[in-house]
Amino acid sequence: MRQNPSFTLASEEGVKRLIREHPWATIVSMTDAAGLVASHYPVLLDERAEGIVLLTHVGRPDEQVHELGRHEVLVVVQGPHGYISPGWYDANPAVPTWNFITAHLHGTPELLEPDENLRVLDALVDHFEQRMPEPRGMRSTPENAAYAERIAAGTVGLRIPITRFVAKNKMSQNRPAETVDRIIAELEGDGPYASPALAAEMRRTHEALRAARA
Repeated sequence: MRQNPSFTLASEEGVKRLIREHPWATIVSMTDAAGLVASHYPVLLDERAEGIVLLTHVGRPDEQVHELGRHEVLVVVQGPHGYISPGWYDANPAVPTWNFITAHLHGTPELLEPDENLRVLDALVDHFEQRMPEPRGMRSTPENAAYAERIAAGTVGLRIPITRFVAKNKMSQNRPAETVDRIIAELEGDGPYASPALAAEMRRTHEALRAARA
């Protein structure tokens, strides 16, 4: 990913926030047998670990297809993104752009034992179910627990310690404040490229910039 100093996201905590809020990830492997392989799975942070450590699982036989544990993988996590029209700038000549926040994370997966895999699956379900009015845990009843244990055999749990990352937060930091305000207003509106989530991410970025300058 090409970097620009204005948009570099170098903060480990910033990357962790991105993962927590947008846990749907793309896992990419360069394999001996099939070349490039990509799969998509939810990920969690191991909050007890130092640095960035991802917990996830793959469905069999993806662990073989990816040759997991034999080499480094690339994990791509992406937050809100969207088209930014030059009509939202000013009267000067301009071209459109795309605002986004994303991280490319590198690490070698560790395959988990079945009992550890079950704990990761349990944590994944609890993480997403906690927002439901009546959360349904993976092992909330004896029947659910028995079913989950049978299903878990078709998955492989992974722990991925991240050894390096490249992240980018492109939120119109190179534009004057009045232009940023117009872009946010358009994103919060009802036009064809409205995106409240991207508007909120822009607000967060520019509020942090203002606080840093104060």
